[in-house]
Amino acid sequence: MRQAYPTAQVEVWAFDEHRLGLKPILRKVWSKRGQRPIATVHHRYQWLYLYAFVCPHSGLTQWFILPRVSVAWFNRALQEFAEAVGAGDNKQILLVIDGAGWHRAKQVVVPQGIHLEFLPPYSPELQPAEHLWQLSDEPLVNRKFENLDALEEALASRCNILSAMPEVIRRHTLFHWWKEA
Repeated sequence: MRQAYPTAQVEVWAFDEHRLGLKPILRKVWSKRGQRPIATVHHRYQWLYLYAFVCPHSGLTQWFILPRVSVAWFNRALQEFAEAVGAGDNKQILLVIDGAGWHRAKQVVVPQGIHLEFLPPYSPELQPAEHLWQLSDEPLVNRKFENLDALEEALASRCNILSAMPEVIRRHTLFHWWKEA
C-alpha cells in the first residue's frame, strides 16, 4: 500500500460490530461462602449495535452506536469514520474487516482513503476489534436496563472512557503478528 501512496500517511485499522440489548449479559461473580449473588434480569429481545473501529498500534478507537446492521448503516459508519480520522488523499486507511454479507454487498460505498481488507472466513481470532467487546461490556454485565435509551447511555459513557485509554486498547488488540502499515 505504501508503494501506491508514497506521500500519504498509511494506517491499519480493524472494524467489527457487536450486538447488545435488553437481554442481559450474565457473568459469574464472587460472593461470600454460602451466599448466592442475585442479578436482576428481564429478558427482552430489543437490540442496538456497537460499531467499533480500532487502530491497534496507536490504541485509537472510533465508536458508533447504531440501531441495526445493514449495508445502509455500514455505509454511514464508514463515512463517519473516514471523516473522523481524516481519510483522503493524504491519509490512507487499510481497514481489516470480516466477510459479513453487508460488508461485501455491491451497495457498499467505500469512502476515499479507505481500503477494505477481508479476513479469511471463520477466523474471528484474527480480528483485533473482537477483543474490544470484553472491555465495552464491563459496565453492562449483570445489570438490567429499563429500555434501549438507558443501555445506550451506559454504553456511550463506557465508549468515552475507553477512548481515553489507548494503552488498555493496545494491550487487548495489538497482536504480535499485527503489522504496521
